[in-house]
Amino acid sequence: MRELPLVTVVMPCFNEKKHISGCLDSVIDNDYPKDRLEVVVIDGLSDDGTRGILEDYAVKYGFIHVVDNPKRITPAGLNAGIKKAKGDVIIRMDAHSAYARDYISKCVKYLNEFNADNVGGVWVTVPRGDSVIAKTISLCLSHPFGVGNARYRIGWDKEPKWVDTVPFGCFRRDIFEKIGFFNEDLHRNEDIDFNARIRKSGGRILLVPDIIMKYYVRSKFSEFIKHSFDNGVKVTYPFVLHKNILSWRHMVPLVFVSVLFMAAGMATFSGLHSPVKFAGLLTFGSIILIYLATSIYFSLKTVQKEKDLRLLFFMPFVFLSLHLSYGLGSIWGLVRSALRVVR
Repeated sequence: MRELPLVTVVMPCFNEKKHISGCLDSVIDNDYPKDRLEVVVIDGLSDDGTRGILEDYAVKYGFIHVVDNPKRITPAGLNAGIKKAKGDVIIRMDAHSAYARDYISKCVKYLNEFNADNVGGVWVTVPRGDSVIAKTISLCLSHPFGVGNARYRIGWDKEPKWVDTVPFGCFRRDIFEKIGFFNEDLHRNEDIDFNARIRKSGGRILLVPDIIMKYYVRSKFSEFIKHSFDNGVKVTYPFVLHKNILSWRHMVPLVFVSVLFMAAGMATFSGLHSPVKFAGLLTFGSIILIYLATSIYFSLKTVQKEKDLRLLFFMPFVFLSLHLSYGLGSIWGLVRSALRVVR
């Protein structure tokens, strides 16, 4: 019987006191043989008690190791963990998630069976709190109207499928020798950049719906908005600077917000009876009406499915907040990129 490969789990972490124990417990509970597994947790100098928890796990379990990430950014942590890793297979995991018992074994199985360059599974989005807004945010981030064709979020597929990206990822070590490490110029969305480089090199990325993880999404509205804005910034910033290929789902919020701004500008700064003013008002009003009608329709469908009437009052607002913040972030990302190119 062919020996199973040594697998290294690389897990960047910063101030995850509430979730790190559950995350590590789910990894420990995985059915992959522990003598063929090591876990490298790269801690960004946490100051909320996370570090003490990590050190306790490292003492108790010999295959868990903790290293420092003084730069405190995810790609730097990932690179430090990969360089520390001994495994032939590298699996990236995040600390605010929990993983199915067969997660590691299935990643390795499909990586070999399909000769893929990156394998990942689907997110089951779970709110970090029990409020109605937390539930709404979780539902919006797993709905096609909220996140487009991000297949790993919405669970459309029943069979493995070649895709443009997957969450986190499982790789053979030699992929890093072939295309390099994660880009430390990017503080977020480094996976988009990395997966684009895989595809440019002729590699393939496999989404497997049988590979399951729970992903704990931000439940406070202010954190949700900030995170969406930052994601928008970081999705256009690498696109301009590094010429990476984006899916249409990344660009729709940018186009949506840009057209609204243009229409509002036409309506505001044109003469009272100008055709331009009328065109601006018509465009702005039509877009808003179509958007709201679509949002309310999908909200009603979700209310019917979840049997929770409160969602009807929250989902349209959360959908709009998601798209506006992401679109504004995307515009700012383009501006930042342009300023950097000019300099």
